[in-house]
Amino acid sequence: MIDILAIGAHPDDVELACGGTLIKHIRKGYTVAIADLTQGELGTRGDAATRMKEAELSRDIIGAGYRVNVGLEDGFFAEDRQSLLKLVEVIRHFRPKIVLANAVSDRHPDHARGASFASRACFLSGLRKIETHYAGHLQQAWRPQVIYHYVQDRYVIPDLIVDITEEYDTKLESIMAFKSQFFDPENKEPETPISSEAFIRFLESRARDFGRNIGVTYAEGFNTERPAGVDDLTILR
Repeated sequence: MIDILAIGAHPDDVELACGGTLIKHIRKGYTVAIADLTQGELGTRGDAATRMKEAELSRDIIGAGYRVNVGLEDGFFAEDRQSLLKLVEVIRHFRPKIVLANAVSDRHPDHARGASFASRACFLSGLRKIETHYAGHLQQAWRPQVIYHYVQDRYVIPDLIVDITEEYDTKLESIMAFKSQFFDPENKEPETPISSEAFIRFLESRARDFGRNIGVTYAEGFNTERPAGVDDLTILR
């Protein structure tokens, strides 16, 4: 059983949108795993093998205990039975309390699809009559307590904001571990919407914008699927 499972349609989704939140909770002693739905093999830059090596390097920088790839097809994965059950197996294996998933709406169609896919898999994972096996063992049903959707390229008004001021530099390091994807003056592959130096400045601006809402320097935003509950109003910023 782990505390947080972060799910992304592509390797680097998690780093870009909720890497600081993961780092913050790992530093607090919580356990974290990352699940990438695809290998990002349709990306203009790099290839699947390179992305997998970069993903592992980034996992180490974040400090997550585990990272798995669900093996779905980049750009074409669908909410069919076979694909959903692959993620159900991962959810039941890690038994997370909290799931962080893709943005509910975004520029890349895989992101919104990934949000719906993760949410449906979390629900199905809690149905006892669905049988799945992992490493040859029958799995028990498991449904996470909550799902939070991180904000990605397009701005979405967040329901929750997490202060990542102390974690921002490490978050950026984990992003830049994906050297094939982001700004590198030595890279001669075609330019993409995320490969310029301006994109790194955009990430900082987004983090500063979220941070300003709660009076801190840097932050990350999330949307909830249900109202969040608290025991003490005074702990909210």
